[in-house]
Amino acid sequence: MKKGIIIALLAFIAISTNAQEKKQAWINNVKLSGYGIVQYQSSSQEDAKSNSFNLRIARVSLDGRVLKDFYWKAQIQFNGNTSTLGSSPKVVDLFAEWQKYDFFRVKIGQFKNPFTYENPMNPIDQGFMGYSQVVQKLAGFSDRAGAHSSNGRDIGLQFQGDFLKNANGRNLIHYQVGVFNGQGINVKDVDEQKNIIGGVWVMPVPGMRLGAFGWTGSYARKGTWTDNGGGSGVRKLQQRRYAFSAEYFVDDWTFRSEYAHSTGLAFSKALSNTNDATSTNCDLGTDGDKAQGVYALVIAPVVKQKVHVKARYDMYQPTGDSSKQKTLYEIGADYLFHKNFQIGAEYAFVNDRSLADHNYGIFDVEVSFRF
Repeated sequence: MKKGIIIALLAFIAISTNAQEKKQAWINNVKLSGYGIVQYQSSSQEDAKSNSFNLRIARVSLDGRVLKDFYWKAQIQFNGNTSTLGSSPKVVDLFAEWQKYDFFRVKIGQFKNPFTYENPMNPIDQGFMGYSQVVQKLAGFSDRAGAHSSNGRDIGLQFQGDFLKNANGRNLIHYQVGVFNGQGINVKDVDEQKNIIGGVWVMPVPGMRLGAFGWTGSYARKGTWTDNGGGSGVRKLQQRRYAFSAEYFVDDWTFRSEYAHSTGLAFSKALSNTNDATSTNCDLGTDGDKAQGVYALVIAPVVKQKVHVKARYDMYQPTGDSSKQKTLYEIGADYLFHKNFQIGAEYAFVNDRSLADHNYGIFDVEVSFRF
């Protein structure tokens, strides 16, 4: 009896080991990772003063490889409550990418729009208390067209690659182009028109990128509207955008600047909940069909890989002219206790021409960690 049990146990171990070896042969390098940002922020804006601690963001992701040539990733974001698209726990990334060749890779699923340098950056690596205004409004975060908060992402198919190696084996050109629903994350297409978004940049010297991006497509809703004689059905708003970008990262110094311009109308209310009136409100906003913005920043090491000081100029015009222009002049510093744990502080002087009292200040402190 004991002998039979031992034989059965040995057989089970052998089968399990063989199954594990087979599993590892086709799926491997599975990794759990994530990060969180805890924030304190105060604002002196007239009639909207605030002073609060905040759980800005938490993300958990799994990624790995399948059969060597395929990379996959799934990432979930937690912040706020569960009642709205903007702040509920949500899937932000879910994609697979064929990576056999450096010059031609294919990605499908939900991931970052290939528009601007700053959009695909991790919120911690981006360097400041938030992404620049122009990236937030024109790359798919809180998009000016009225889409729900989508963290710069959409659902689609993308091709990208690097090519033209120099004598040192470093690629000089990168390209990326994708076809997307145009409705933001976790939402199906509405108008059957896809967005085409892409960019190309050159890397003439190590650490430098000079690029240009384009975006053509639409954002749509199905509902009713009262302007222009009223109507019902699917209302499609064409969107045309372009951006120019430059970045130089060398010896722990960072210089980055981007300009983006948009042509296209916007809905009057941003979508926040698929179950409330905003989901079917197709009235147009009053900001017109033009918007543009620019930012420029520098991050300088005081102690390399340890302490940095920083400054950013951040301007956005929601109407394409200066009538409602909002400009932030920011200075700050960060301290890295470890590569996975840091604290940063920042002060921004804000000039917002859309307010009766144009000027106010924002003070922000953030503790960031990764695992």
